[in-house]
Amino acid sequence: MSDVPTFTLNNGSEMPKVGFGVFQIPADETIAAVTTALDAGYRSIDTAAIYGNEEAVGQALAQHDVPRDEIFVTTKVWNSEHGRDTTLRAYDASLERLGLETIDLYLIHWPSPAKDLYVETWQTLEELYRDGRVGAIGVSNFNIEHLQRLIDECEIVPTVNQVKLDPQFQQRALRAFHDEHDIRTEAWAPLGQGSPLLDDDVVVEIARAHDVDAGQIALRWSVQHGIVVIPKSVTPSRIRSNLDVFSFDLTDDEMTRLDGLYQDDRAFDPADMNF
Repeated sequence: MSDVPTFTLNNGSEMPKVGFGVFQIPADETIAAVTTALDAGYRSIDTAAIYGNEEAVGQALAQHDVPRDEIFVTTKVWNSEHGRDTTLRAYDASLERLGLETIDLYLIHWPSPAKDLYVETWQTLEELYRDGRVGAIGVSNFNIEHLQRLIDECEIVPTVNQVKLDPQFQQRALRAFHDEHDIRTEAWAPLGQGSPLLDDDVVVEIARAHDVDAGQIALRWSVQHGIVVIPKSVTPSRIRSNLDVFSFDLTDDEMTRLDGLYQDDRAFDPADMNF
């Protein structure tokens, strides 16, 4: 049994606070990376149909000796598959590639609002959930207006919204909305993808004080704010260190200093992403 603590989602499911993301990991490297992650103690694996590595994730899970009921698997329906019939086919295809009987968390990858099908797609995920084919359903890259529409027009509140988030891009208004509606915030790119976050003087200084690396500080900040993180790496030492964020606590002063790294959240808007 892994020692990774969990957050309880609004449907009662337990989701590990730190998971392993496989975004941009080539399929031929995914088996080794996921195996290393499972060996290190990760029990949550996050993939997506569009990543092209679901089959490799499934192979790694099948080859490992960790029991299936100890692993939390997330995948996502892609934008071109919105709509009831195509979503059902997409789910079946993901399930087959993963070689699983159920998926623990199934997400709508993007709202893709120009298509105006995300409500119908969400209602299809509700159907999959009621049929017991998924353990929990959620969304990814949804803004407040997209979430509010689901709440107003559908029956089930998403368990999770997986969004771009790190100490410099804190999504404060969105997180407040999540808290109001008991939606768990999950951070992709929690290490500041393409930003100078890990070289920031505040992050580096706090890392030295705890004798850890800057990435661990960024991840610990999220976890202490109640945010699930799914860092990605193919480097074994980095895979292990990214999970080692439960052996220390950031002080209130350190959290306040990291909160002070906040920059403009509007540099990235899912409503603009209509691919």
